[in-house]
Amino acid sequence: MKKILIASFDMEIGGVERSLVSMLNNFDYENYQVDLMLYRHQGDLMNLLSEKVTLLNEVPQYTTFRKTILENIREKQVAIAGSRILSKAVASVKGRVGKISEPGYYQMQLMWKYALPFLPNLEKEYDVAISYLWPHYYVAEKVKAKKKIAWIHTDFSTIQTDVKMDLKMWNKFDYIVAVSEACKESFVNKYQELRKKVIVIENITSQDFISSMAEENVQNPLVSDQRFKIITVARLSHAKGIDQAVRALRILKDKGFNNIVWYVVGYGGEEMMLRKLINDNDLEKDFILLGKKVNPYPLVKAADLYIQPSRYEGKAVTVGEAQILGKPVIITNYPTATSQLQSNVNGYICEITDKGIADGIEKLYNDAQLRESLAQKCRDSNFDNSVEMEKVYGLVN
Repeated sequence: MKKILIASFDMEIGGVERSLVSMLNNFDYENYQVDLMLYRHQGDLMNLLSEKVTLLNEVPQYTTFRKTILENIREKQVAIAGSRILSKAVASVKGRVGKISEPGYYQMQLMWKYALPFLPNLEKEYDVAISYLWPHYYVAEKVKAKKKIAWIHTDFSTIQTDVKMDLKMWNKFDYIVAVSEACKESFVNKYQELRKKVIVIENITSQDFISSMAEENVQNPLVSDQRFKIITVARLSHAKGIDQAVRALRILKDKGFNNIVWYVVGYGGEEMMLRKLINDNDLEKDFILLGKKVNPYPLVKAADLYIQPSRYEGKAVTVGEAQILGKPVIITNYPTATSQLQSNVNGYICEITDKGIADGIEKLYNDAQLRESLAQKCRDSNFDNSVEMEKVYGLVN
């Protein structure tokens, strides 16, 4: 029986974490012994983990990455706190000098680089070690395995990283898995020398699981709302473009579309900014932040339209889930959008601007026949891709 390690940060609510839950729930535990290393045992999705996977104990040094520097100091992880301070300072300077618009990814690279000397190795040896979330330094540097595999979930053409530093880490892996063809191409365009290592395995989705979860009895404000209901499930972050959504709804209200309400399920660092933006645009009753939900599927099912207003994506898990639930879907024209859906067939692609999103909504709001056509195409399609697990086993073996 092959011994496999899978490593990730935690099980907070997010698309990557949901895809990890799906993969673990579909694993063949008769032929594979699977250990899961979570740097921190927290998150609302912990309860959805398969009982057949062995959850390794927390290691104090690895719990630091999603804690504040002050928390690190209080817990006497002073060296790691120092590496965090140094990485923040260096990334800030390089961000200003190099005009990096989003230095957060570079800062995360530095944080791991500087912290590595203070992080313990994992003693157990594995046949295969899978690092499920970038940056992949833990599996690259601290794990012994005959074969190492890294997953990428984002569009690397949209994030700014130190390529030379990343290459040293990527070269420790035998295979790199991208969740879509477009995701793969954006990656190999940045790291040409890694092309032969990269393969595509889509996020594992279970139609039966999502459909059954959508029938759960949960608190659902959409059921009693008689307006035209839009829903988005996403982190409240710059990448997900929720600020664009707020401004798009203001455009629609100014054009007289007063029967539209937009619900957002999710949480994140931009919540306060978004609440102010909602207030400034007088949309308190029309653009509603619902916070995190372990089970967003009943809310998606009750909506009239699902929208992903992202600035960039690898392949949005939530879009596929909305399609499984037979919803008409709008996504913005981020670089990997055409790998997500076919516009005017099983969804609609609009421009990545406030006006572009507003125009897309106006089109589908006014065209009930198109909405039904997009929804029917989704209902007629088979989105269950558990066959992707065979690709995972192919790599493992």
